[in-house]
Formats: sequence, structure tokens, C-alpha cells
Amino acid sequence: MKKIEIACFNLESVLIAQKAGADRIELCADIALGGTTPSAHIVQQAREHVTLPLYVMIRPRGGNFEYTSVEFEQMKSDISNLKALGVDGFVFGILKDDQTIQIEQNSELVALASPLPCSFHRAFDAVLNSKKALEDVISCGFATLLTSGTYPNVMEGKDVLKQLNVQAQNRIQIMPGGGLRSTNISALNQIVNASWYHSSAITDASEIANPIEIMQLKEHLQS
Repeated sequence: MKKIEIACFNLESVLIAQKAGADRIELCADIALGGTTPSAHIVQQAREHVTLPLYVMIRPRGGNFEYTSVEFEQMKSDISNLKALGVDGFVFGILKDDQTIQIEQNSELVALASPLPCSFHRAFDAVLNSKKALEDVISCGFATLLTSGTYPNVMEGKDVLKQLNVQAQNRIQIMPGGGLRSTNISALNQIVNASWYHSSAITDASEIANPIEIMQLKEHLQS
């Protein structure tokens, strides 16, 4: 059974995602920035209201994915604090200034999060050599890679996504995300054949997930 993770930017979306049949939630703040670390208060509320696996974004700011020592310490602190709230996993990604994977810092955060699994997020889509970057992400200990295949959206990146999924050889879950909708998930799945897919399921100008879109994502993925 193939599964759907829904990116949620508020508690309302978290509740909608669970009721509509999502398989996992990625909780973030600041949709305009592409997702940042949510407050402990929101994480605690989400944990109290949903039984779904709850992954939390660890990203101290928008912009690039190179972090200062102060920002890195903030990421470590956030993982420790949010881990204590009973979350099920974390989502983050750190790059070097040459757009390669920052192996040392990512590995340290994965170890800090242990035994909870970690997903490397779409910072991956800024890398220049996706094959090498995938091996680096695997070496850090990540369980999942969220990517649009280094293109602006999953349909443009479909061939790279397919290659990454083959290269992964079940060492890591390749989770396509970025412009994923119920209208293209079936076609994408036929090409990539991943086990997990990722969408915000937002279909209008709001920041709220659309329950019908979530149900259609699930339905079209299994068809």
C-alpha cells in the first residue's frame, strides 16, 4: 500500500489530514518561506489531537540551507525539545556553500534525533550532482529523502526521481514532493514507483489543506 504524507502549516490542516486519511503529517510553520520550525505549542497541540505519525520540520529560517554555528545549535536544541513532546520524526537538511551535502552536521542531527527517523527535505533540490548527493544523504543515516528531483516540481523532475528511486535500492525511501496533486500523482507513480508521496493538498490561496484533495490523492495513488 502506497502512502501519503501531508505538509501542514497549522492545526486545522493537521486535523483535516487525519480525518481525510493521510498516512503521516509533516508539521511546519511559515508556508511563505517554504516551511520552518513550528512552535512547541503548536507541536504539542498537534500531538494531543492526532494519532497519525507526526514529523516536525527543523529549519530555523527561510532562505538557503547553510547555517551558522548559532543556527545549528538552535536546530539541535529544537530537536531535543520537540523530541520530548512525543513526535515521531524530524525533517531537515543542511548544505555546504558549494551546494553539496553537509555530512558532519546532518549526521550529528540524525544521531541526536535517534531512535526517531529523519527525512532530508527539499534542500536536496539545490544540489548539482544528485547521484553523489543521494549517497551522501544515505551515509548520514536519513530514512527518507523528500525531493522534486532537483527540478521546480515533481513532473519536471520525474526522470531524476525514477533514477534516484532505482539508485536507492531500498536503502532510503525516495518521497516525491513539490507540485504533487491528485491530477498528476497517478502518472508520476507509474514512472517513479515510490512508496511514499508528499503534498500540502492546498488547492486555493489559503494555508489550509483540502480534505477532498487528500482523499483524491489517496484514491488516485492506489488506482
